[in-house]
Amino acid sequence: MVKEILGSKATKLFIVLAGFFITNAIIAEVIGVKIFSLEDTVGLQRANIPLFGGTFSFHLTAGVLLWPVVFVMTDIINEYYGPKGVRFLSFLAIGLIAFSFLAYNAAIVLKPSEYFSIGNGIEQPDNAFRGIFGQGLWIIIGSITAFLLGQLLDVMIFHRIKKATGEKAIWLRATGSTLVSQLIDSFVVLFIAFYIGKRIQSGQGDPWSLQQILITGTGNYIYKFFIALLMTPVIYWVHAIIEKYLGKEQATALKKEAMQAKAE
Repeated sequence: MVKEILGSKATKLFIVLAGFFITNAIIAEVIGVKIFSLEDTVGLQRANIPLFGGTFSFHLTAGVLLWPVVFVMTDIINEYYGPKGVRFLSFLAIGLIAFSFLAYNAAIVLKPSEYFSIGNGIEQPDNAFRGIFGQGLWIIIGSITAFLLGQLLDVMIFHRIKKATGEKAIWLRATGSTLVSQLIDSFVVLFIAFYIGKRIQSGQGDPWSLQQILITGTGNYIYKFFIALLMTPVIYWVHAIIEKYLGKEQATALKKEAMQAKAE
């Protein structure tokens, strides 16, 4: 049985794609607590454009570094394993993200030893650890909700475009579905985590205004939009590698089965 499973190229490919997909999703959740300035990072002057009654500059969550990769991986998995494969991995990723936060919070309650060196020089060194891994419940809820909505929307749009275009226009179904799903993801997570959550759960900092949500969400989406376009050649490159690995016959059979699964 083990030999049959590991001897199947389709199975090994699914395991590799799943591992990369879930790893990126979990890392993006952890680093997403950091808000950074894109202009300051690359050494440019801030945009300071009037928008939504405030001033727009690129204040992004660090999770934007990896989420476009997650959604591109969604489209690759969708292409060869269909919506069932994507849904399975999406729910698995959500479960593992929730488990990881339980593990982080379990580590937080451990009393630090004098050997614990992170945060030395501050009054309460353990706050450095707590500040990174101790994300609030509503940040977790917002992240998971946005992730699930984005995934389900990505799957639906991907297959509607593929149904209309067939095997042609890989860029259209992959990039198009990502652009729409990322639009939802960019605003939902901020609204739940920083607007609703911080009004319900005290001790998590000041609640964001709708203005902050709209400005930050717009910056996140613009960034993701251009990254998705830039990654279009990567999609074709990954497809070429997979087609070569599986062989044309098996790759075609997988894609055909994926479309039939959607039709069912």
